[in-house]
Amino acid sequence: MEKKHANIQAMFDDIAPRYDFLNHFLSLNIDKIWRKKLVRMLKNNAPQSILDLAAGTCDLSIALARLHPQKIVAADLSSAMLAVGQKKITQKGLSPLITTQTACAEQLPFSDNTFDACTIGFGIRNFEDPQKGLDEILRVLKPNGRLLILEFSKSQGLFSPLFRFYFKNILPLLGKIISKNASAYTYLPDSVQEFPSGKDFLALMEKSGFKNTSARSLTLGIASIYSGEK
Repeated sequence: MEKKHANIQAMFDDIAPRYDFLNHFLSLNIDKIWRKKLVRMLKNNAPQSILDLAAGTCDLSIALARLHPQKIVAADLSSAMLAVGQKKITQKGLSPLITTQTACAEQLPFSDNTFDACTIGFGIRNFEDPQKGLDEILRVLKPNGRLLILEFSKSQGLFSPLFRFYFKNILPLLGKIISKNASAYTYLPDSVQEFPSGKDFLALMEKSGFKNTSARSLTLGIASIYSGEK
């Protein structure tokens, strides 16, 4: 686990300066729409304390500020990614609201029953042990707390062959050229294919103890938002 954590951390530290540009460019800005959908899904819960796990450069953390909580903790394994996120937080005047913290998802440095909600945007597939990560999230959530996870899925729709070709061939090439990292954007499609999406992932959530689980498909099945409650 420590070896994979080190590899993931090193990879994201390396691409951190170019991550935001690539993220929006390669997704044609659809990722912004997906984050807005997640935030809207959490609105009725009115969470006052939110843990944004695998926060990266904090795009989702910043979007969650629209819910007017009392605090948001943006946690990630990569300090370089969080440093980029901290600059954006400061520029938007959100420093009192959003704090950043380097943390491992499988060993969260928070007490039991701390947060009203936890969110993850495109990060759960990077966990060395997703089951243990879900166990930890359940632990730090308050009773009736909610977990929302935005993640890529194995598209099964009409356009899935075209998407898979783009994801497997075009995206890694563009990512390599722009990021100068040969492995990061090859890792992305490989990690999506290995990730247990759909009903398989809901089964992991339920095994950890989450109730009222559901999966919402987005944009022809390219991504999904998973929901569960403590």
